[in-house]
Amino acid sequence: MSHEVYMKRAIAQAEKAFQADEVPVGAVLVNASGEIIAEAYNQVIRLCDASAHAEILALRKASLAVKNYRLPHTALYVTIEPCIMCMGALIHARVQRIIYGAADPKWGAVESLYRLGEDTRMNHQPEIITGVCQEACKQLVLDFFKQKRKIL
Repeated sequence: MSHEVYMKRAIAQAEKAFQADEVPVGAVLVNASGEIIAEAYNQVIRLCDASAHAEILALRKASLAVKNYRLPHTALYVTIEPCIMCMGALIHARVQRIIYGAADPKWGAVESLYRLGEDTRMNHQPEIITGVCQEACKQLVLDFFKQKRKIL
């Protein structure tokens, strides 16, 4: 399958977050054969857990599914550039490839604020692919915060 197909699945997860009044970020983790092994969306508010980002929840589900915290030969599709916490977890889990839609200029740890995936002091540097379904991913977040400003 193409990057767009998996990213559209991640966008569908992000839409679930939007409907749940969570920041609309969705993630899909795929194994080497292209099988989706985990899907998740932000649930920070619902779970009262600052670490309940889509990426972290997808890693947790996938790790349980394969019975290993290491997830080599996997690819994570996420609608928004991962933050420092999520990039740290993705590097620790040895995710091979990170594909994201839109940059996050306030929290991004792939290219916007930091470049953790390129840091050779760490023992793993994932491949990074950016801009997949970028406009759709960006618009979802913009719409969410626009709606939030109307409510306030």
